Amino acid sequence: MAGGQERILRRRIRSVQATRKTTHAMELIAGSRIVKAQSRIVAARPYVEGLDRLAANLSNAPGASSHPLVGEPEPGTGAAVVAIAGDRGLSGPYNPSVLRRTETVVDEYTSAGRRPLLLGVGKRAQSYLRFQGRHVDESFTGMTDMPTWEDAEKIAAAVLSAHQDGRIASADIVSFRFRSVGYQRVEHRKLFPLEQAGGVPFDYESEPAVEDLITLLLPRLVEARVYLALLEAAASEHAARQRAMKAATDNADELVKNLRRVMNRVRQESITTEIMDIVGGAEALRHSAGRGLPSLRDAPDQGAA
Repeated sequence: MAGGQERILRRRIRSVQATRKTTHAMELIAGSRIVKAQSRIVAARPYVEGLDRLAANLSNAPGASSHPLVGEPEPGTGAAVVAIAGDRGLSGPYNPSVLRRTETVVDEYTSAGRRPLLLGVGKRAQSYLRFQGRHVDESFTGMTDMPTWEDAEKIAAAVLSAHQDGRIASADIVSFRFRSVGYQRVEHRKLFPLEQAGGVPFDYESEPAVEDLITLLLPRLVEARVYLALLEAAASEHAARQRAMKAATDNADELVKNLRRVMNRVRQESITTEIMDIVGGAEALRHSAGRGLPSLRDAPDQGAA
């Protein structure tokens, strides 16, 4: 019985060790991808911030407030919500945090009488939201690991097309904001309309008109904001996966240690039982010899007359 338990424990230890190799490899891969994702964020952020400053200036220009893409949208109009999750799991609370926040934003718009247009980025967003009974108007997959500018253009085109069709008057994005390897958080940000920055004078003469500039600028601004959000979401996902896989690797090490301790205890109990059997047998033989039991030599011949 003890030998069977020991074999079971050995198989389980080998299984945990194999899993540990996988989680440790995934931890190292995620760590290497974080570095690349950070460099892409650093390269893209100045461009996006420059567009944001230009948009803030244009929103304060005379006559800009009459533009449909500037100021607060009218009540009852539709609103797009872009949720950026991941295509894969094994990243701890990364995907659930984004999707729960997305549900909150969607419910807020629904309560305000504004029909939300829900766009899911990542396979996890699509499967989770549909499982929760949410209608996903459009899904984008295969772009969350290494996002490109072309990926951002696809998402921005879907949002802008809905705006041109009159289905929405505003668009928001829900995703992780990457600050450092140790700090990321879910944020709900606006893509458009442009918010008017109070106290920022517009001291420029423009050609063409401000309204035309805003119309021309908006697609580039939405694409840039979506692209930066995709980059930060990818870096955040890699960081979350690295932490999750490190925790899994540490747990595997602890589990192997505990299983070996149990296996050693089972082996010791088996050895102790065998020693007790040997001692008991030797003791029985000693008592038998001490009582002077007849040997085979002294037994009567059954064949004698």
